[in-house]
Amino acid sequence: MNNTLSSVCLTLGAMIGLVGCRGGGNADTTTTLPSEVQVALDAPLSKISQELTNTLAYMGNEERLAYDVYNALYQQYGTKQFTNVATNGEYQHIGAVQQLIQKYNLDDTLSFTNVVDPLGYLNTPIEAMDAGLYDVPEIQALYNNLMARATDEIEALKVGCIIEVVDVNDLTHDIALAESENATDIVTVFNFLRDGSYNHYWSFDKGLKNKGVAEGCCALGVVDGVDYCHPEYPQK
Repeated sequence: MNNTLSSVCLTLGAMIGLVGCRGGGNADTTTTLPSEVQVALDAPLSKISQELTNTLAYMGNEERLAYDVYNALYQQYGTKQFTNVATNGEYQHIGAVQQLIQKYNLDDTLSFTNVVDPLGYLNTPIEAMDAGLYDVPEIQALYNNLMARATDEIEALKVGCIIEVVDVNDLTHDIALAESENATDIVTVFNFLRDGSYNHYWSFDKGLKNKGVAEGCCALGVVDGVDYCHPEYPQK
């Protein structure tokens, strides 16, 4: 699963490893979730496969990668999109996935087959988690490559586009898997994450256009078969 992310890692050269709240401007972060998401988290357990179990570790790492990268890029460039998306989106996404893992009482040393050197963040507050350190190897490689790519403010905003497209593609795959297993609680939470990624994509698209990149995220084009131009994404 998640071939999209592996492909991007190559191109750009769990317990969930959830991210700490160390970026500038994040004092007001909160894990308050929409009512339908909380209802799903409180619903009875679904019977889930090992593959779907692994998506929880993977997605937790992927969501906190976004939070870590955006906090780091805000510190470096001061671009408001980064702190706004981190504070008003990714922090909540991390909390939602952590609560799913707590709900299923998943032990990162036993439950997941896609983690290496588990970080043990089942009950760790987000603020206490180490930024830039992940226990899914593909996520670690992607973080390193994305941070190396962000050589100026324009490239940093493009990194935001990349992260959100990767997230949407992975979540679309994972939602289909959860639907096939009738894991409606996971479907609801993952739809919440994907809706956020749509919004974040348009935030970075606007940021690029405000900096004179007329095509916005579409300026990335197609990289190793991954299309980063998505005018069809919903907009609020």
